[in-house]
Amino acid sequence: MNALAQLRHRLAGLDRLVVAFSGGVDSALLARVSHEVLGQRSLAVTAVSESLAPSERDDCRRFAQAWGMRWLEVGTDELARPEYVRNGADRCYHCKSELMDRLQPVADAEGATIALGVNVDDLDDHRPGQVAARERGAVFPLVDAGFTKAMVRETARDLGIEAWDKPAAACLASRIPYGTPVTLGTLTSVAKAEQALRALGFRQIRVRHYGDLARLELPGDELVDAVEQRKAVVEAVKEAGYRYVTLDLEGFRSGNLNDGVVP
Repeated sequence: MNALAQLRHRLAGLDRLVVAFSGGVDSALLARVSHEVLGQRSLAVTAVSESLAPSERDDCRRFAQAWGMRWLEVGTDELARPEYVRNGADRCYHCKSELMDRLQPVADAEGATIALGVNVDDLDDHRPGQVAARERGAVFPLVDAGFTKAMVRETARDLGIEAWDKPAAACLASRIPYGTPVTLGTLTSVAKAEQALRALGFRQIRVRHYGDLARLELPGDELVDAVEQRKAVVEAVKEAGYRYVTLDLEGFRSGNLNDGVVP
């Protein structure tokens, strides 16, 4: 039995499901296959807060409409949690706790299990949010079916899911080094800067926040483009509220602020 068949079998056994749908390829695949297997017994739910980039919210809406999925938005308020704002190495634990607290009433009303789009590769990183989700009864069907990130993308492509090659887009708070408080102003600046850079043609971008300095991470093959568009890049990032704009010559590294953090 291949991974997709295993996923379908796993979902069928869950009967009713609430899928935490962020718009990324992992949750898109999970939501799409859940809708295929369970139909109206599957509900995709997108958590909306200051830590979700506006473009991601729009992507979720379009995806749900395109596939005819049941879809719902719920508001989350991570910034009301002091532990989240403090931004320690366990920030994601408190973020996911907030998500689960908001999803649980929906799941209870549906008589459903909550599922997250975690893949096997995610288990190797520092992901305290996974602990919070499991503590509250969430399941990870992609992990159960043995999906790696590469397998997720390949399967999503085969199923015609537009997001199959969508760059990874972690929550905006992941751009802020541990120990620097998470504020609405900071999240807004990061979101605005990244949106402006995407408008310039950069797909995979991280704006790492260091006070009034922004450190830009781009894939290695786009570094030359950034230099060639130096004036426009600087103007875009400064317009978002930064005073200094730097380009990281090491390029894009997902989750690099976790370096040195012990899971």
